[in-house]
Amino acid sequence: MPQDSPCPLLDAALATAERGWKIFPIWRTGKRPAVRAWEQRATTDVARIFRCWAASDFNVGIATGPSKLVVIDLDVPKHDQDLPPAGTLHAVTTGADALAKLAADHEQPFPGDTYTVRTASGGTHLYFAAPQDVELRNTVGALGWKIDTRAAGGCVVGAGSVVNGKPYTCVNDVDPAPLPLWLVDLLRPMELPPQEPVTVTLGSDRRSGYLKAAVDGELAKVANSPEHEHNNALYLAAIALGQLVAGGELSGAEVTEWLVTAALRVGQGEREARRTVASGLKTGARRPRTVTRRSA
Repeated sequence: MPQDSPCPLLDAALATAERGWKIFPIWRTGKRPAVRAWEQRATTDVARIFRCWAASDFNVGIATGPSKLVVIDLDVPKHDQDLPPAGTLHAVTTGADALAKLAADHEQPFPGDTYTVRTASGGTHLYFAAPQDVELRNTVGALGWKIDTRAAGGCVVGAGSVVNGKPYTCVNDVDPAPLPLWLVDLLRPMELPPQEPVTVTLGSDRRSGYLKAAVDGELAKVANSPEHEHNNALYLAAIALGQLVAGGELSGAEVTEWLVTAALRVGQGEREARRTVASGLKTGARRPRTVTRRSA
């Protein structure tokens, strides 16, 4: 990328798309997508990219699932109290250290010979070609302390982006290596148990019947959502039920547990599901909804 380019973020977007990776715009103020349905709208189309980045100086988001990537995010501590679990070796002070120990425990080399990006926080993104025989999903801490992964349903901030004045920089510009088989095995999703409906207990009057039907309907949308739409369905369900919570019709704690249980049964991680539900409830609270009783 030319150092004197007047549009470095557009250049970064085009360079990323040239690799065949599906991209979308991210707001410069953080890591939030600037478009809805970003995974479906992510593109490599040059004309669309020019139009989008002409509208604003966006950062570059990479939809890892459509790009057939698995990105291992090796983070660093955020503050002095951000410490590894008790019993962790003193040498493990970052996500990179944790991955090195994991590799050693499995008698494998550190998987660093791949496309690599240094993040704005000082962490590392290791990019790998996703396996073809299994769909891997996002994980949080599944491989160890300060190690997350982004795959189907996930995204990362691409090289050339700038967050809080700090750049994302490519430090090993090679093609992504295939994800090592030992990591595929560790990240392979467990087989889901037989699906059972989430039990919702409310009163027996007409008003309670309406509320139960509303809750059951939203839970069904989560349970029946397509593979790549689980998180979006969960978010929309949380918004709908969040309106009833804000109106005093339902308990926020109960709604959270119902929705998280439904999310776990379709294979989402609990931490991710709780974040999504909390966000949806907060959005739904902006438009409280109550059940109006009709007179006879």
